Amino acid sequence: MNKNTWIIGFTLFAIFFGAGNLIFPPNLGLDSGHYFWPAILAFVLTGIGLPLLGVVVGALDKQGYIGSFNKISPIFSVVFLVAIYLTIGPLFAIPRTASTSFEMTVTPIINTSSPIALFIFSVIYFAVVLYLCLSPGKMVDRIGSLLTPALLITIIAMIIKGFMDFGGNPSSHGTEAYTSTLTGFSQGFTQGYLTMDAIAAIAFSMIVVNAVKATGVTHADTIFKQTAMAGVIAAAGLMFIYISLGYIGNHMVVSPEKLKDLAAHDQNVGTYLLTTIAGTGYGEFGKYLLGIIVALACLTTACGLVVSVSQYFNSIFPKISYKAYVLVFTGISLVLANLGLNQVIQLSIPVLMILYPIGITTVLLILMARFVPMKPIVQQFTIIVITITSLISVAVAKEWIHFGAWSKLPLASNSLEWFPIAIVAVIIGYLISLGAKNQKPIVYEKE
Repeated sequence: MNKNTWIIGFTLFAIFFGAGNLIFPPNLGLDSGHYFWPAILAFVLTGIGLPLLGVVVGALDKQGYIGSFNKISPIFSVVFLVAIYLTIGPLFAIPRTASTSFEMTVTPIINTSSPIALFIFSVIYFAVVLYLCLSPGKMVDRIGSLLTPALLITIIAMIIKGFMDFGGNPSSHGTEAYTSTLTGFSQGFTQGYLTMDAIAAIAFSMIVVNAVKATGVTHADTIFKQTAMAGVIAAAGLMFIYISLGYIGNHMVVSPEKLKDLAAHDQNVGTYLLTTIAGTGYGEFGKYLLGIIVALACLTTACGLVVSVSQYFNSIFPKISYKAYVLVFTGISLVLANLGLNQVIQLSIPVLMILYPIGITTVLLILMARFVPMKPIVQQFTIIVITITSLISVAVAKEWIHFGAWSKLPLASNSLEWFPIAIVAVIIGYLISLGAKNQKPIVYEKE
């Protein structure tokens, strides 16, 4: 493993080390109680494993996922990528950066999360985002290159002190959602969706592939191996941070009265746990330092997302200028951010419960096609089935429709019924493909 692989691995780590994602592991640790380990390992699987698999699979085709999706269906390619960019952009991820920043900086100082304070903060926050995104240059990248190490150092210091402060406490009893190893695993698996990193990996995979190519590597198999090794490096760092924060959260004691108070003031439990860990370990200064660094890191993340999403939409709908997209997406993000962090997260859950099964299935199908000759109809049929399955699952879960038989499907009680259905769909799709004489097996274009 050469020096360039390590550098690219740390770059990949920085891409996925989003400040907003830090709120989920300690919250999961607190909620999971005695079933912490199956929950956190499942969270790591969807929050780290799948994103890195997504990056690696993106290296199979020289055009990245655009090329791979086009081989399935050009219409699917556009529709799915638009859905992904809107999700990691103005609808959920960008507003979440602002609301997370507010709860990590303003709320601990003024001890309130009032709508007026959130509105004032978000206006200032997105005014800065708008200015940086409209002004071309490397300012955001330079700020980000300084903030990521600062955030990492702060988090590691907080973890070390957190083990000392809370490691001796008995693990929390958890919530009613965690009643067995299986429910712990399924809860952790679906909680990992909230990071949005697996679908973000589909959008950003070419960043890593291009970084590998920039080192002088040209052979397709070598690019694939270098990307995979860089992924292992990034995964190791993320696993340490997520599991450590989850473990500390699992050993924190938060009274029912405090949880009720947080809910009454619509404050996020994860942000409260993080600021408590920092405050207990390093006093008020530590709590404020963490909040400021997280807020600035969220700011650079927001800028990167606004730019990426605006550039993508400008590439498929060039009649609208890049600056117009920046204005529109920043405005939408401002409005949604004022719903508050908990509301943004809750609104994202149904969308992610639809997109994640489709994304996971598609990535696995592309990987399978590398080893097993597969005609496009296999992937098309399976994706259609999983899309319908995901839509029904969310509709049933939200009680928009009543479908009693759905709860009797394998793994339905754990929100994973789509997985066995995907396996059956692949088999049926493959049998159908045997009669599709006009189709040829998918071949991925390599350099």
